[in-house]
Amino acid sequence: MHIDHYRFGQIDIEGQSYDADVIVFPKHVQARWWRQEGHRLALEDLATVLAERPEVLVVGTGYYGRMQVPDETLDGLRRAGIDVRVADTSAAVDAFNRLQRQFARSVAALHLTC
Repeated sequence: MHIDHYRFGQIDIEGQSYDADVIVFPKHVQARWWRQEGHRLALEDLATVLAERPEVLVVGTGYYGRMQVPDETLDGLRRAGIDVRVADTSAAVDAFNRLQRQFARSVAALHLTC
């Protein structure tokens, strides 16, 4: 999957536009991804990612980087053998597009707004 363009509140992936948070897997997009606490990422919010067992997970924390990724979430992902990269969503999109060329099993969980 290639992310074509990101702007506040909208992302274009492989020619398809999304206006809510997404998880981008190698062969599909999980649209309208929702977290239990909105701006705080819990391990439970990433059940589909954990099931996929990617090599790398890129987390986009929003346009302004306001979504929090607590240490316990990062620790849980790392215990599952997943390399986690966290950045504001613009930087996360760039990282995901670059990393997926290196790692076949790369996933991005992207918060599109704040």
